Amino acid sequence: MDGCNNAVTEITTLSPRERLSALRARLSEAGVQGFVIPRSDEHLGEYVPPSAERLGWLTGFTGSAGMAIVLPGRAAVFTDGRYTLQVREQTDPALWECRHLTEEPAAEWLRAHAQDMTIGYDPWLHPAPAIERLAVPGVHLVPLAANPLDAAWHDRPPPPVAEAVPHPSAFAGRSAAEKRAEAAAQLREAREEAVVLSDPHSLAWLLNIRGGDLAHTPLALGFALLHADERVELFMDPAKVPPATRQHLGNEVVVRPREELPRALDALRGRRVRVDADATPAWFADWLRAAGAEASAGEDPCRIPRACKNTVERDGARAAHRRDAAAMARFLAWFAATAPAGGLTEISAAARLLDFRREGQHFRGESFPAISGAGEHGAIVHYRVTPATDRAIGREEVYLIDSGGQYLDGTTDITRTLWTGPGPAPAALRDRATRVLKGHIALATARFPAGVAGPHLDAFARRALWQAGLDYDHGTGHGVGSFLSVHEGPVAFSRAAKPVAIREGMILSNEPGFYATGEYGIRLENLLLVVPAEMPGAPKPFLEFETLTLAPFDRALLDPALLDAAERAWLDAYHARVLREVAPLVDAATAAWLERACAPIGGGAG
Repeated sequence: MDGCNNAVTEITTLSPRERLSALRARLSEAGVQGFVIPRSDEHLGEYVPPSAERLGWLTGFTGSAGMAIVLPGRAAVFTDGRYTLQVREQTDPALWECRHLTEEPAAEWLRAHAQDMTIGYDPWLHPAPAIERLAVPGVHLVPLAANPLDAAWHDRPPPPVAEAVPHPSAFAGRSAAEKRAEAAAQLREAREEAVVLSDPHSLAWLLNIRGGDLAHTPLALGFALLHADERVELFMDPAKVPPATRQHLGNEVVVRPREELPRALDALRGRRVRVDADATPAWFADWLRAAGAEASAGEDPCRIPRACKNTVERDGARAAHRRDAAAMARFLAWFAATAPAGGLTEISAAARLLDFRREGQHFRGESFPAISGAGEHGAIVHYRVTPATDRAIGREEVYLIDSGGQYLDGTTDITRTLWTGPGPAPAALRDRATRVLKGHIALATARFPAGVAGPHLDAFARRALWQAGLDYDHGTGHGVGSFLSVHEGPVAFSRAAKPVAIREGMILSNEPGFYATGEYGIRLENLLLVVPAEMPGAPKPFLEFETLTLAPFDRALLDPALLDAAERAWLDAYHARVLREVAPLVDAATAAWLERACAPIGGGAG
């Protein structure tokens, strides 16, 4: 699913109160009254290495989205709807106020509590628009040359040093030289001399490299300048770039230590340099302007091409999902046989699924830590089980498993919600789960003209829930990379997403849900590939979705009477496809279980 968080490496001896006090002491030394702490690192990514888990170190909150503001007498943590339960569990209410990022914006909190104060921020950790959104009258925001939190965090882990490795063309589909040529052509057309690339996903895609600097996302962290003549200056610890990778990069890519980045920007004096304001730390534009260069607003030229998978990447995604489907089928069959007897826990169930995935060709790890939640834990959208929270999976309750794999040829993400009872779930529960499935089907079967964006389709997945006065507080889907991040922009099915047109070759998740706090959670997720739709007579091109994920939905949670004829037909056709494509890949016992799980749904209201 959307998202999972990376746990903070807890090695500090300071208590939560002592950490907050230590930061406040550093703020006083820096001459400011407050400080803004985002979740992101200097690459503005959702996932960060332990050395950049500043928000987690300070507050205890380990979610993948959020921010904190510290003032002399009060402090607040802001999160979105995915983490409203988690943030309250992980933070000390005597120290931190918990606020909803969209319903109680940080700017309004500053307006109410920071009048006539000077509030510092680290320009390496915020894009310029984020700082602009915090600006309110009477509050003075200033960039700081050094991060005061880093000074307080005495036992901060060192930055990651994993090697960057080539990603073969057999999986990438296109050479790095081709990609550099196309991106550089965009710069020349815009009369720009270079573009700043601060997103490691762009480096990975542009140069056909992968790395191990982050858990679950195969990135080599660094920065780059792509020049209009197709040259690249790659700013990365040279020790992370072994001879084989240097040979792969070729003579047009020069590796330099990160310390040389300011001097390289100084050399662009008098030139137009593209900076994607939304994807680049504010520090870059500030430095370029101070150096006498023009910071030209424009999109990262790698972003859309990376999201639109080429033919090789699409075929790789299909192959990776078939192997992932075999692992899921084995897990689901095992779970169906094992859960009724008891003895399973959230950790043991997730570990068994990982064991099945490890046997698949090209598997390189989970695409995020599995969200394995039984009963009330399933209602925590981004719940992450720990030894302290691990609980038994009981009989006659809901179990939610949201997980994915990283394969050399593709990235997977799937959620299934299961009933552990011997018979059907209670009627009220089946009503909720069936409404979630109806929304899933509505989005999976959507056909739409080219130019439509994710926010335009989000309501398709919510209609059946809305009809019952229900909803869920997260986006319906996110982009997914090709052996890259399980969360990839710029397109998402979300009311809060920017209206970026959906394009052929994009891969997005389809994951409506319903959550009863303190009781259970339901989420049903497949990945979708955007493909052309055959619409004879249509005056413009249309698009539709090809479902990549292949795993049955638990019929014990479904009420066929709530599905109309078209929905039942879709479900039966989907299950027939799952059986046809997955059964040959698994053992006889799993295939027999799959045949029962994929039988026609039957019933219905007509």
